[in-house]
Amino acid sequence: MSDSTSNRRDFLTGRSALSQVEAAGNRLAEELVQRPVPSRGPTMMLRTTAMACDFDVIVNPDGPGSQLEAASDALDLVHVLEQQLSIYREDSELSCLNRNAFPNPATVESELFDLLERARLLSAQTGGAFDPAAGALVKLWSNCRKKDRIPLQSEIDEVLAAGGVARVAFDHPKRQIAFERAGIEFNLGAIGKGYAVDKAGEYLLNKGVSNWLIHGGRSSILAHGVHSRCEGWPVGLRNPLLPDKPFATLMLCDEALATSGTAVQWFRHGGRRYGHILDPRTGWPVESLLSVSVIARDSATADALSTAFFVLGVEKSLAYCDNLSDSVGAIFFPIPKQGQMLEPVLHNVAAEKWFPA
Repeated sequence: MSDSTSNRRDFLTGRSALSQVEAAGNRLAEELVQRPVPSRGPTMMLRTTAMACDFDVIVNPDGPGSQLEAASDALDLVHVLEQQLSIYREDSELSCLNRNAFPNPATVESELFDLLERARLLSAQTGGAFDPAAGALVKLWSNCRKKDRIPLQSEIDEVLAAGGVARVAFDHPKRQIAFERAGIEFNLGAIGKGYAVDKAGEYLLNKGVSNWLIHGGRSSILAHGVHSRCEGWPVGLRNPLLPDKPFATLMLCDEALATSGTAVQWFRHGGRRYGHILDPRTGWPVESLLSVSVIARDSATADALSTAFFVLGVEKSLAYCDNLSDSVGAIFFPIPKQGQMLEPVLHNVAAEKWFPA
């Protein structure tokens, strides 16, 4: 970690990352010719509501006869995971952990422990731009919004001093977690949906279903195999300024896409607009970008990184990507300056998979 952190800091002393990606994006734009935008053919879809959003499993109509039963069972699994991960259910395992991990360590179910450890590593790798233990900060902003006010700086300072995954101890042999002080709370809102999508997809593969697309709240997507005559699954990317209109179509195959933005979830107070994505390092909402979409091998990673990249901004996110062993793609939508058009910054997005609307 120390070497990679040093490399990132050295990398960030200039603007080379941004200029390189902008040049690559210009080359991509020049290479693109007028191609027909791929569209979906006939499909079958099953849906359930969990984690305060819709989860969809979409399959080809010519798939195996058992695929709908498998899809239904995969969606049932999402409900099981909600019961484990939800902070809005007092009897969920995560809620029990939040109550019991201080002052004594709490034993955690193995897969939940692995998820929390994975989230801890992602937080460390992104310099805290993603933090799974920022629950007290999220709760503070939620409570203040209900009272039609914003938090005082003193209130933010208080929860920042008490929270954060850096103040959580992980005992791997015992599968135990301990909080260093009272007030720390896990909140997996930026990774939980993606994790549930991954587990549903894992279930389908284990049941022999190889061609499918899973949506979790429309912002977390995992695609496997192919659809119709496409080399994957065509997925629409919305215009962050006009959410009802498409900006491009992206072809996904055996990979995940997650999008973070504030076009839908925000509130206004005192004449100022506040988004719902918080910087866990400062405690304040972030408004440096319109949206970020991340392409990764799995949905949980894509979910967490899309949030982290939204917080970090373009240059620091690109530096992070440069130090990754696994390939990650990203589509940034910076806020256009007055009189300028909306222009995305693309990183590691293959030309043959990108179809502007």
